[in-house]
Amino acid sequence: MLQAILFDLDGTLLPMDNDYFTKVYFQHLAVTAAQWGYTDTKLLVKAVWAGVESMVKNDGRRTNYNAFWQTFGAVMGPDSLKDIPKFSSFYENDFHNARSATFPAPLARKAVELAHEKAEKVILATNPIFPANGDATRLSWIGLKMEDFDLVTDYQNSCHCKPNPAYYQDILAQFDLDASKCLMVGNDVQEDVEAASAVGMPVYLLNDHTIHRTDAPITCPQGSYEELIQYLEQL
Repeated sequence: MLQAILFDLDGTLLPMDNDYFTKVYFQHLAVTAAQWGYTDTKLLVKAVWAGVESMVKNDGRRTNYNAFWQTFGAVMGPDSLKDIPKFSSFYENDFHNARSATFPAPLARKAVELAHEKAEKVILATNPIFPANGDATRLSWIGLKMEDFDLVTDYQNSCHCKPNPAYYQDILAQFDLDASKCLMVGNDVQEDVEAASAVGMPVYLLNDHTIHRTDAPITCPQGSYEELIQYLEQL
């Protein structure tokens, strides 16, 4: 039995074209935030992307939450930080409109159920750039809950981001896991395959919505959702 099976969310358990999803998500965020006085959409988007960049570059000395909001506040002005609760509420409400930019995942629940049979821990290793309620909302679109996982990484409980291998090292350390006795399942070659492999973790590449930014060869097992189910059944 494996010690842990880790799943990426966006593009893996939740099928999507990441670029299109981001576009639709930002459109809904801009409409909602305009009601709070954030009418300069370009500046808002600039602040969000700057915050995301700070999280991706986080060196572990602060949470991703602090990395994001400190940067967001520097771009939008310190008064914007009083609206953190409003931005948080977005992910429980209007963020649901972005579901239109995703695809159904009839095998997602089966994959997670199989993982519970094959591993002691099942972890949602989604890049921790969202708040927990943003993770919960996206999971709800595919009939899953936060409680289906032993850990869901979010921007408050994480101090690194993909593709930094330290993101995976943090998870391993939290549960005292042996990387070689775990499995990462993802769709992003750099963030999932290469970063997890860098800490010694075997990886399965789901290639229904693969993201690959270079010409580097892919040497790990890979396949469709149906082939992933077969792979998990044979573990």
